[in-house]
Amino acid sequence: MPVLNDLRDFNVDEAQVSLWVFKGPNGAAGEQPRYSARWVETTDDVDDILKDTVISERARIEEAIDYGLLVQNNEASAMQISKDETHADLLVQAVAAEVAQKRASAERHLMNTRFYLIKLVHEEKVLHAVRRTSGAWKTKRTRSMRSFVYDEHRLSVDDRPHFEIEKSIDYFVLGDEILILNKGSFESTLRYKAAHVEDFSELQLENEFSSAFMDLAPLVAHVGDNKIQLRRVSAIRQKGHYRDADFMERLRRLGPGLGFTIQFADDGKIVATAETCAEIITALLDHRLSSAFSIRTYDVPSATQVRV
Repeated sequence: MPVLNDLRDFNVDEAQVSLWVFKGPNGAAGEQPRYSARWVETTDDVDDILKDTVISERARIEEAIDYGLLVQNNEASAMQISKDETHADLLVQAVAAEVAQKRASAERHLMNTRFYLIKLVHEEKVLHAVRRTSGAWKTKRTRSMRSFVYDEHRLSVDDRPHFEIEKSIDYFVLGDEILILNKGSFESTLRYKAAHVEDFSELQLENEFSSAFMDLAPLVAHVGDNKIQLRRVSAIRQKGHYRDADFMERLRRLGPGLGFTIQFADDGKIVATAETCAEIITALLDHRLSSAFSIRTYDVPSATQVRV
C-alpha cells in the first residue's frame, strides 16, 4: 500500500497549511469541470484544528482497497484510485499558489461554499484534504437562523458570520493517487457521476450492447439519472459480459433456474420491461451466484474471481 504509507509518512505537524474554498465545480454536466477557488487567511488556532483533523482522519485508515464502481469502503478503509482517472488535477491546479488575487477578502467569498480543501506543504510534498461543506455555509441558512452564545450564565446574540470545519475528511490527494473516505462526496466534487452519465450514453451507442436488446428504452428509463444505477451500468460496460456470446447464451438457458424472469425474443435478444430491468442489470453484472456449500443462490455487491 505505497500511497497509504506515503500518507502516514507525511509530516503534517511541520507542514505549511492553507485553507481553500470552492463554489464549483462549474460548467455543464457533460463538460470538463471548471474550478474557481479562494484561499482564506486563518489563525494559528484554526491551522492547528485543520492539522488535527487531517491527522485523526489519516489515523483511522488501516487499509486501502481499489476503487470500484460498486465497491464501498468501511470505517477503517479507504478506496484508492489514480488521480489521472479523475479531474483531481484541475483541483490541484486551482490551489497551486496563495496569490493576492485569489485571497478571500469578503464574507460573500465564503458564503455558499460547496466544499473546502486543506492544503499541506512540507518540503517538496503536497497533501490535499477535501471536505464537502455543511449547511452552515449557505446564505439561506444564515438568513433563517440567529446565532447565540452562552457565556457567564447568560445567552447573548452573536451576529458574526459562522462557518463550520468538519471533523472528517472526504478524500485525500497525494502524489498521483487519491484515497477516498466518502465516495459520494468524491464523485460529486470531482464530477465522477457526470463521467458515469457519459459512459452510459456511449454504452447505448455501442453496437454489441444495443444489439443484445429488442428495445433499450425501458432500461434507459429505469437507469435515469440515478447515481447507483449509473454506477452499475458503467460496471456492466467495464466487465463486458454482453460481448461474450457464450455468456449470453448461458444467461438465456440457465437464467430461469437461478430465479431470473428475463424474457428473450426468438432471435435471442433481451426483451427489456420495467419489471425485469433490475434483473437484467444483476445478470449482466454477473452478480447472481450459487453456493456449492449451502446450495443457495445469492445476489452479491461485487463478484471478484478467486483463483483455485
